[in-house]
Amino acid sequence: MIHETHSKLQDRTFLLLLILVSIAFLAILWPYYEAVFWGVALAILFAPLHRRLLARMPRRHNLAALSTLLLILVLVILPVTLLSVSLVQEATHLYERLRSGQLNFGAYVQQVMAALPSWAVGWLDRLGLTNAASLQNKLSSVSVQASQLIATRALNIGQNTLQFVVSLGVMLYLLFFLLRDGRALAARIRNAVPLNEEHKARLAGKFTTVIRATLKGNLMVAATQGLLGGLIFWALGVQAPILWGVLMAFLSLLPAVGAGLIWGPVAIYFFATGAMWQAFALTAFGIAVIGMVDNVLRPVLVGRDTKMPDYVVLISTLGGMTLFGINGFVIGPVVAALFMACWDLFAPGEAV
Repeated sequence: MIHETHSKLQDRTFLLLLILVSIAFLAILWPYYEAVFWGVALAILFAPLHRRLLARMPRRHNLAALSTLLLILVLVILPVTLLSVSLVQEATHLYERLRSGQLNFGAYVQQVMAALPSWAVGWLDRLGLTNAASLQNKLSSVSVQASQLIATRALNIGQNTLQFVVSLGVMLYLLFFLLRDGRALAARIRNAVPLNEEHKARLAGKFTTVIRATLKGNLMVAATQGLLGGLIFWALGVQAPILWGVLMAFLSLLPAVGAGLIWGPVAIYFFATGAMWQAFALTAFGIAVIGMVDNVLRPVLVGRDTKMPDYVVLISTLGGMTLFGINGFVIGPVVAALFMACWDLFAPGEAV
């Protein structure tokens, strides 16, 4: 009896120690959680490519992992870095124009208001949106806040260059070992999880499936919509097309919201100012091309693999981005998918 009590005390003490050291380890990793997260996500996304390379050089694990890492650098990291540099340059130029008064969003809105039919003006008047002075003040305030935000972000990018380089180095270093030793590490984690094999297999499958579908699908949709939006803005002579293209790509991460929040107001401005062919061209391109990318590609690349309803994807994406910033567009759907998978295991046969 005494021995049994002593054994239980040892087990509880060890469990408490395990929890404490795990929390301490996570606290140590937290400053670089983004680097760790993206290292894991990219390792999962490019694991099939790494396996194909490893099949061609079965005894050269280091070379296969290094080759995969170099491909990731060329295909993902280098283009994103070049795009970020261009984005900072355009954002800085836009800020200078806002500060100097060359760009006046209030004046643009007044042009739109002047071109509206009387019934639309009456409807806006009931909403209190036709008071020129008040509207001008509100838009000026928004413009100032937007310009300050752009300037702050650009300044932070410059000041945090060293931190970015360190985080990138940590991610690449971790990514190499995850590619090389990922299978063995995943097997050890699965063995340590106190669940039966069926549950572990289903949860692990759901985790990897959602990460791959979210990254592959959402990023492909976002990149395609942002590229198309930037190209049509450039063709129509809209200033800062890279900046607007990136904003459209960012908004396209939100299902059912999309890039229309950017190109729609620009099309309305073209209509209001008499630039009719630009307005029709942008509207037709936005609906028939940019919109169809979301309607065709997203269900194929995201919904089919995740098997989650659109409303769950939307809410989890919004919530994830609120909590974790840009990383949340992956973290949110992953958490939602694991939540649904766990409840499905707890109550099999019940659809969430």
